[in-house]
Amino acid sequence: MTEKNVHLPDLGGRTAVVTGANSGLGLETAKVLAGRGARVVLAVRDTAKGDEAARTIPGETEVRRLDLADLSSVHAFAEDWKGDLHLLINNAGVMAIPRSRTVDGFETQFGVNHLGHFALTNLLLEHVTGRVVTVSSGLHVTARGIHFEDVDFEKGYTPYRAYGQSKLANLLFTLELQRRLEEVGSSVLATAAHPGYADTNLQGRTGKALEDKFMRVLNKAVGQSAAAGALPTIYAATQDVPGAAYAGPTGMFGAGGAPGLVRRSGPAQDSDAARRLWKLSEEATGTSFPL
Repeated sequence: MTEKNVHLPDLGGRTAVVTGANSGLGLETAKVLAGRGARVVLAVRDTAKGDEAARTIPGETEVRRLDLADLSSVHAFAEDWKGDLHLLINNAGVMAIPRSRTVDGFETQFGVNHLGHFALTNLLLEHVTGRVVTVSSGLHVTARGIHFEDVDFEKGYTPYRAYGQSKLANLLFTLELQRRLEEVGSSVLATAAHPGYADTNLQGRTGKALEDKFMRVLNKAVGQSAAAGALPTIYAATQDVPGAAYAGPTGMFGAGGAPGLVRRSGPAQDSDAARRLWKLSEEATGTSFPL
């Protein structure tokens, strides 16, 4: 299955926000949505790069600044929002980076990949009329659970452990968001997706020269294109799927192939952990479910 043989609805008159839309999966997602008639807002940290990316997208676009590593930027983005929002695509992320902190003091991968999107979603949710799609990763399976007593890995940070936790958090967030939406009778859906192994600039930022070089070579050798990697996100955003659905490539090992519904790990189905994570995230970000 490709974009050409999956039914994509007409999105004319609809608005979509795609975080991290200046490159990689986000840019390819924005291109598809705009191609179906949506007005796409590229929510990016670097607006110059966003403007450059927007020029490659046929259709109506707008570039707005959003730094998910700074909650004041998240608040400013949400406060400036006016009107309905059909699709919120929580796509931006960082992967396996050296230990660092967000502006607000959180471990960066947890702060950007989960907490920034958690806050953004809650602050925009009253405007959302369609879906909230959060991009996770097949590597969520490496996390056995959320390190609730040490989410910032103060007692032993490793880049891939922190990344796995942040991607597990994406799925638990989707699970609890959907439960809350159903509880209040909202028609909005929360879904998630993962791209498989896609050749993007997400990988190769460990700060270790040999490891980064190896990842770049591996990307070219076995990674599918960013356009193919974006298809599960499009699937989760536009196809007839249930709430809390998780989409990804359905080929061998989930690395590539046609998009469809895929399995998540046992820890990613833990509703008690999802509730606990929600409470922790509310306290960390000062935001809460608004409906």
